[in-house]
Amino acid sequence: MAAVLTERQQKWFATVQANFEKNTGKPMAAWLEIMKTCPETKPRAQMAWLKAEHGVLQNNAAFILDSMKPEGGMGWDDDDLRATLWKEPGSLAVLEAVEAVAGRLDGVISGQRKAFTSFSRAVQFAAARPLKGGGLLLGLKLDPAVSPRLSPSVRTESWSERLSAVVELTAPDQIDAALADLFGQAADNG
Repeated sequence: MAAVLTERQQKWFATVQANFEKNTGKPMAAWLEIMKTCPETKPRAQMAWLKAEHGVLQNNAAFILDSMKPEGGMGWDDDDLRATLWKEPGSLAVLEAVEAVAGRLDGVISGQRKAFTSFSRAVQFAAARPLKGGGLLLGLKLDPAVSPRLSPSVRTESWSERLSAVVELTAPDQIDAALADLFGQAADNG
């Protein structure tokens, strides 16, 4: 499944980019020069430094950090992130089964983040992250009460707080018709 941005994400990125200089008071080239003085090397610490030292808000800080990449431009998807995150063969096999279900639904976009793989239409409606020892945790934009297979999300995940139901999957064959239906319901909620 190709990893691209939804139309809504593309519009949001375009708005951030269009208003960037007005919101930060400097063009991107100036911010890239400022970043050369940043004592931090990790993105999260760099973002905190931009906020603390320069008052840059979250979205604009993310745009600056993304523009520092050699290919530049705003985007989330990265094949290297996927390979690093999904290096355990058992987890990857379950993810590929989930992706097969997503591929049968109209308008579903998959995107790779540092800690999870997201699934979106207008908004994110599902996400998957690998579990230690194989398998994955699938978060869905559903009320957990719609199925006994679902549990409430009790842990704070790095994905959207809208994904309030979770299910642990340890093998590709657990992605059956019932789970595919739940995935489709979540997509309809997105």
